[in-house]
Amino acid sequence: MSAHATPLSWSEFERVLAVAGTITRVEPFPEARKPAYKLTIDFGPAIGTKRSSAQITTHYGLDELVGRQVAAVVNFPPRQIGPFMSEVLTLGFPDEAGEVVLIGPSIAVPDGGRLF
Repeated sequence: MSAHATPLSWSEFERVLAVAGTITRVEPFPEARKPAYKLTIDFGPAIGTKRSSAQITTHYGLDELVGRQVAAVVNFPPRQIGPFMSEVLTLGFPDEAGEVVLIGPSIAVPDGGRLF
Protein backbone atom coordinates (compact mmCIF):
# COMPACT_ATOMS: atom_id res chain seq x y z
CA MET A 1 0.00 0.00 0.00
CA SER A 2 1.23 3.43 -0.86
CA ALA A 3 1.72 6.12 1.75
CA HIS A 4 -0.15 8.31 -0.72
CA ALA A 5 -3.37 6.30 -0.88
CA THR A 6 -6.50 7.86 -2.31
CA PRO A 7 -8.01 10.17 0.32
CA LEU A 8 -11.24 9.13 2.04
CA SER A 9 -14.05 11.43 2.95
CA TRP A 10 -15.02 11.63 6.61
CA SER A 11 -18.32 9.87 5.83
CA GLU A 12 -16.39 6.98 4.22
CA PHE A 13 -14.20 6.62 7.33
CA GLU A 14 -17.29 6.66 9.56
CA ARG A 15 -18.65 3.62 7.72
CA VAL A 16 -15.74 1.50 9.00
CA LEU A 17 -16.83 0.16 12.39
CA ALA A 18 -13.55 -0.61 14.19
CA VAL A 19 -14.13 -1.45 17.84
CA ALA A 20 -12.39 -2.86 20.90
CA GLY A 21 -13.09 -6.38 22.07
CA THR A 22 -11.68 -8.90 24.52
CA ILE A 23 -10.46 -12.29 23.35
CA THR A 24 -12.36 -14.94 25.32
CA ARG A 25 -11.21 -18.10 23.53
CA VAL A 26 -8.33 -19.14 21.27
CA GLU A 27 -8.11 -22.36 19.29
CA PRO A 28 -5.52 -23.75 16.91
CA PHE A 29 -6.51 -23.60 13.22
CA PRO A 30 -4.54 -26.48 11.65
CA GLU A 31 -6.65 -26.42 8.45
CA ALA A 32 -5.52 -22.88 7.57
CA ARG A 33 -3.08 -22.53 4.65
CA LYS A 34 -0.90 -20.18 6.72
CA PRO A 35 -0.45 -20.69 10.48
CA ALA A 36 -3.40 -19.09 12.29
CA TYR A 37 -5.63 -19.18 15.34
CA LYS A 38 -9.41 -19.11 15.66
CA LEU A 39 -10.31 -16.27 18.02
CA THR A 40 -13.58 -15.69 19.85
CA ILE A 41 -13.88 -12.01 20.76
CA ASP A 42 -16.44 -10.32 23.03
CA PHE A 43 -17.45 -6.90 21.69
CA GLY A 44 -19.92 -6.10 24.46
CA PRO A 45 -23.71 -6.33 24.59
CA ALA A 46 -24.49 -4.21 21.51
CA ILE A 47 -22.37 -6.33 19.11
CA GLY A 48 -21.94 -9.57 21.00
CA THR A 49 -19.37 -12.31 20.49
CA LYS A 50 -17.79 -12.80 17.07
CA ARG A 51 -15.14 -15.13 15.64
CA SER A 52 -12.02 -14.30 13.65
CA SER A 53 -9.19 -16.15 11.96
CA ALA A 54 -5.89 -14.43 12.72
CA GLN A 55 -2.39 -15.16 11.40
CA ILE A 56 -0.69 -14.19 14.66
CA THR A 57 1.11 -17.40 15.63
CA THR A 58 4.63 -15.95 15.26
CA HIS A 59 4.33 -13.44 18.09
CA TYR A 60 1.56 -14.92 20.26
CA GLY A 61 1.00 -18.24 21.98
CA LEU A 62 -2.46 -19.71 22.63
CA ASP A 63 -2.16 -19.20 26.38
CA GLU A 64 -1.29 -15.47 26.27
CA LEU A 65 -4.19 -14.20 24.16
CA VAL A 66 -7.25 -14.86 26.34
CA GLY A 67 -8.15 -11.63 28.15
CA ARG A 68 -6.25 -9.40 25.72
CA GLN A 69 -8.12 -6.47 24.19
CA VAL A 70 -7.80 -6.06 20.44
CA ALA A 71 -9.25 -3.84 17.73
CA ALA A 72 -11.34 -5.32 14.92
CA VAL A 73 -13.51 -4.19 12.04
CA VAL A 74 -16.94 -5.69 12.72
CA ASN A 75 -18.94 -4.52 9.70
CA PHE A 76 -17.19 -6.34 6.85
CA PRO A 77 -19.11 -9.31 5.44
CA PRO A 78 -18.11 -12.68 6.95
CA ARG A 79 -15.35 -14.48 5.05
CA GLN A 80 -15.02 -18.23 4.60
CA ILE A 81 -11.47 -19.36 5.42
CA GLY A 82 -11.30 -23.08 4.79
CA PRO A 83 -13.85 -24.74 7.07
CA PHE A 84 -14.10 -21.63 9.29
CA MET A 85 -16.31 -18.54 8.93
CA SER A 86 -14.39 -15.44 10.03
CA GLU A 87 -16.90 -12.77 11.10
CA VAL A 88 -14.57 -9.85 11.87
CA LEU A 89 -11.16 -8.55 10.79
CA THR A 90 -8.78 -8.44 13.75
CA LEU A 91 -6.39 -5.53 13.20
CA GLY A 92 -2.62 -5.46 13.37
CA PHE A 93 0.50 -3.99 11.84
CA PRO A 94 3.31 -5.88 10.09
CA ASP A 95 6.66 -6.11 11.85
CA GLU A 96 9.90 -5.86 9.83
CA ALA A 97 9.45 -9.44 8.63
CA GLY A 98 5.80 -8.92 7.70
CA GLU A 99 4.41 -10.85 10.68
CA VAL A 100 1.28 -9.49 12.36
CA VAL A 101 1.52 -7.49 15.58
CA LEU A 102 -1.92 -6.97 17.14
CA ILE A 103 -3.21 -3.52 17.94
CA GLY A 104 -5.38 -2.73 20.91
CA PRO A 105 -5.81 -0.12 23.61
CA SER A 106 -2.91 0.44 25.99
CA ILE A 107 -5.44 1.03 28.81
CA ALA A 108 -8.56 -1.14 29.21
CA VAL A 109 -11.66 0.31 27.52
CA PRO A 110 -15.24 -0.96 27.40
CA ASP A 111 -15.74 -3.75 24.87
CA GLY A 112 -17.52 -2.34 21.84
CA GLY A 113 -15.86 1.08 22.16
CA ARG A 114 -15.45 2.55 18.70
CA LEU A 115 -12.16 3.70 17.21
CA PHE A 116 -12.14 7.37 16.25
